[in-house]
Amino acid sequence: MSQNITLEELKKLVENDAVAIRGRAILEPAGGPGDKVFPPSHSVAENEKRAGAKYAFETRRREGNDVPCVLIDSVQSQANRMEEALQALWADKKLTLPVIEVDLSSAAPDVGKVTSLTAPHRVADALLRDSFVDENGTQKLFRSSTLGKSFTDASPRNAGPLFRLCPTGLVFGIWDSTGPKGGLGAKFQRALTSEIVGIGAGTGVKTASRIDPTGIVTRAAVIYEAEDEQERWTHEEDRAKKDDKNKPIKIGDGKVSEINHSNIPPTIDTLAGGVTIDHAEHTVVLSLAALRRLGFVDGGSEARVVLAALGLVAVLAGENRGHDLRSRCLLVPRWNEKEKKSEALALEAVARDGSTTPLTLDLEAALALYEDSVKALPEALKFDGPAGEPLATLTPSPKLAHLITESRRLAAAGADVGDE
Repeated sequence: MSQNITLEELKKLVENDAVAIRGRAILEPAGGPGDKVFPPSHSVAENEKRAGAKYAFETRRREGNDVPCVLIDSVQSQANRMEEALQALWADKKLTLPVIEVDLSSAAPDVGKVTSLTAPHRVADALLRDSFVDENGTQKLFRSSTLGKSFTDASPRNAGPLFRLCPTGLVFGIWDSTGPKGGLGAKFQRALTSEIVGIGAGTGVKTASRIDPTGIVTRAAVIYEAEDEQERWTHEEDRAKKDDKNKPIKIGDGKVSEINHSNIPPTIDTLAGGVTIDHAEHTVVLSLAALRRLGFVDGGSEARVVLAALGLVAVLAGENRGHDLRSRCLLVPRWNEKEKKSEALALEAVARDGSTTPLTLDLEAALALYEDSVKALPEALKFDGPAGEPLATLTPSPKLAHLITESRRLAAAGADVGDE
């Protein structure tokens, strides 16, 4: 391959020669080998509480040995990170891409606009489903509009309508399970997967405590819900909210610590106390075989090249942002001192016989490659609108706006709004 893969070379890979483009990187904590990192935590049942129980541990086979590993960043999380990177490129007018946005400013000013790149389920997300689009002066629910129906009617045998509406749905996968067809709605598998796994993982512990500088003690008062929601809490019974028996309602167990005053004794958390790892492995696979299974009435070859190029842009844009995954989980590529080179993500094409060919591509070249592939699309598949301009701007329906504003009101009032 040339210094940077060309459009013609990518076409050849997509149409004939390769089953996948893959990449692998060796990462380590930014604090250096042996520093603790914190994987994503999950809820656990009472009978499953053990060291590291909130983390996704598993045993993987490596060179014939069973090795304890832990999930550092899931396929779903990696997809969201790459889509956020695409969103930034699109907003900066560096990426020509059909994007639908929902303007939530009236109901949730702090959220502003959500797009088909940032909504959890892409164009199939409930936020889009329950919003209005202006169609020739008439407000229609998105699924009842021409745009929405084109998505509903898409299928792996005719992916063209989804391609022109939300091509990232064909790259990262999508299932229209909440649409008019229910479980029979359009379903497209992921063509691009990315995952970060900690290798040789061991559990740690986390400590927590707080010293109140004012010396407030937990027995200083009994704490009740205030009748005035703006006040939130009170220690005076006559100013407290009452239950149906006219008794003041405590906040939690009524201790001062429930309102974040007083000391918190030191505690040790073994369920989610972080992990130490030998290293982390970042694995990326773009399935060209999956792209070849997508059917198009016209221009299928050109569309698949666009999707492959979009997948490469997503990978490199995400990589360009680094791996600051969450609090106390910043990873960097490992430096191979012996070979005097970084073990950052390196791409290669995988042929049908399993042989591999190294690929060289940076983000700037990937963007140019993608834009050239978009320009080569036939008229029937061309994207509407320039980079950075939404294909359509939706507004929340009254029922959706009510859910948003009421949720914020309850949260501000201190109500228990946790999921069951």
